[in-house]
Order: sequence, then structure tokens, then C-alpha cells
Amino acid sequence: MTAAIRAEALKLLRSSVGVLGTVALVGGVLVLVAGLTTAVRAGNPQVIAQAGPGAQLDWAGMLAMAMQITAAGAFLGCGVVLTWMVGREFSDGTISALFALPVSVGRIALGKITVYGLWVVAVHLALAVGLLALGLLLGYGVPDAGVWAGILRLFVLGLLTGAIAMPVAWVATLTRSVLAGVGATIGLVALAQVGVLAGAGGWFPLAAPALWAMSGSGTPAVGIASGTTVTGVHVLIVVVTSVLFALLLWRSWSRLQMDH
Repeated sequence: MTAAIRAEALKLLRSSVGVLGTVALVGGVLVLVAGLTTAVRAGNPQVIAQAGPGAQLDWAGMLAMAMQITAAGAFLGCGVVLTWMVGREFSDGTISALFALPVSVGRIALGKITVYGLWVVAVHLALAVGLLALGLLLGYGVPDAGVWAGILRLFVLGLLTGAIAMPVAWVATLTRSVLAGVGATIGLVALAQVGVLAGAGGWFPLAAPALWAMSGSGTPAVGIASGTTVTGVHVLIVVVTSVLFALLLWRSWSRLQMDH
């Protein structure tokens, strides 16, 4: 198992997908927050109107802005990276070679899940640190308890979003295609929007992380919903759903055959 984790970690660290995914999720959010803050300070009426609570030039406004961006884009970034981690063996034609290794393909799948989980934690931890540094550079002062709570909520949002992306890995395995996994990622983003608009709210696992983060922070979920209360039960459903699809992924890999 340790060998599988090391191998998968090395693949991710040396891949352009891993690097670009990390840069997009961390650097992309920081650049957008900094750029939008600059526009707000310049008095751009369109940005101010769209930013809502994010138009406040303080810690609360910056975190609200970061929350909106993360809620909208984290699933897409995590889904693409996860799809590549699982589907590359099929697209690159290296899946057959895995059967010659002393580690079973089922354990290799567990290694992929573990490395992906560690990557999600590392990325969103880096984002949290980056936002703290950005807030200090913007002159917002020393963070108080409320700011730390907001940073923690943003971090948990990232973890839940990364976890609920697990179904795309299962799709990539069933179809033996990276493109199908990426397509599933885009489709699930759209499905989350439809589910919330249909009234599913926090009961829809794909949308629950964003709704939980927004309802707890008092920030309207731009483009998703506002005023929606998400409870611990809804968050638990997200966790259970993620674990279920992780088990399905492991089971599918454990049953792989060399000619399939």
C-alpha cells in the first residue's frame, strides 16, 4: 500500500495536470480575489454590484469573495485532477502493466484515492494560508476569531467539494476514458445547479458543500442559491456519498481484467 501511495504521489507531482490544477485552485482564487478587490477599490459599479458582501474592503468581504469563487470553481478543478489520476492508466495504455506489479490493482486504486485526498487537503491549506497573507498585504489587520472561523469554513468547503467529486473517478473507470470523466465533471456541475433550482437544496450532495459554506457565513451563494440552511445531516450525506463512490471505485478496480 505504501508503494502504491508513493508511486501515485510521484505521478501527480511530476504531471502537468497536477501542477496546473494546483495553480488554478490556489493561484486562480488569489488572483481573482486580488483583482476584484482592486476593482472594488477603484469604484467599479458592475463589480461592486456583482460582488455583494464581497464588496466590503475588509476580512469579511475578502473571505466572502473567496467563498463565492471556491464554491463555483473548486469542483471543476478537483474533478479534472481526479479524473486524470484515475483515467490516465486507460488513456495511456498502462493499465495492463499494472497487473505485473506486486501490488494489486485494488490497492493501486486505494493509493490513488489516498494521494488525491492528500492533494485536496494540501491545496486548500495553501489557499487558506495564501488568503491570510493577501489579507495582511491588503491592510486588513490582525485576524480575529471571526476571520479564523471564516478561513476554517473555507478550508472545510474545499475538503467537502473535493470529496464529493469522487463519482467522476468511477465514471472514468467504467468508461475507461479521461474525457468521459471530464464530461461527467462538467455535467455534475450543471446538475448541481438544476438540483438546487428544483428545490433539493442541501439534500442534494453535489450542492450541499457550497450551500453549507454560504449559509453559515451569511454570504449569498451567487449563481446557486441564497438563504438556504444546510445542517449537519446534509454534510453527513456528502461524506457518506463520497465514501460510497470511493468504495465503488475500489471495487471496480479490484475486478479489472487485463483484457478489459
